[in-house]
Amino acid sequence: MFMSDDALQIIKNSITSIPDYPLPGILFRDITSLLENAQAFHLTMSLLIERYKDQQIDKVVGTEARGFIFAAPLALAIGAGLVPVRKPSKLPRDTIQEGYSLEYGSDVLQIHSDAIQKDERILLVDDLLATGGTAGASIKLIQRLGGKVIESVFVIELPALKGAQKIHDLGVPHYSLVSFEGE
Repeated sequence: MFMSDDALQIIKNSITSIPDYPLPGILFRDITSLLENAQAFHLTMSLLIERYKDQQIDKVVGTEARGFIFAAPLALAIGAGLVPVRKPSKLPRDTIQEGYSLEYGSDVLQIHSDAIQKDERILLVDDLLATGGTAGASIKLIQRLGGKVIESVFVIELPALKGAQKIHDLGVPHYSLVSFEGE
């Protein structure tokens, strides 16, 4: 597997931009077109696996819902457990929850209260970093359970929305494969 500007450009070019979705004024970055492109999806997963395969990660946490798409194969490939962070009333066991703001509203996320043990090494995975609300809430949930988030990883970052600062303020580094500036 190669990490080149060409690979990253293939990934970036496979992402469709949808204006005024889900609300007027939002430019939505649609990863379903990346998933439909076998080469782009393979490159995405290969780059993530290469980055994390030797980092002794105990669990990969994927955020609802598009984060699951990348978190599950990554966890399998690196030999880690998979933990879903979901919206309310989706998890059957005892949960803890955290509210957050996002680009176009607010919501709540939950995690099973026994999903992460003290000092486990956790990788947080989501498809997109915008305002950092979803990632920030997920990090807080993991930290409340005693997990150590070694990094948060995103396929896409929108730097203009300053989500990285929210993550860094929680003491967590982040990594993104591609970014779309100014949008």
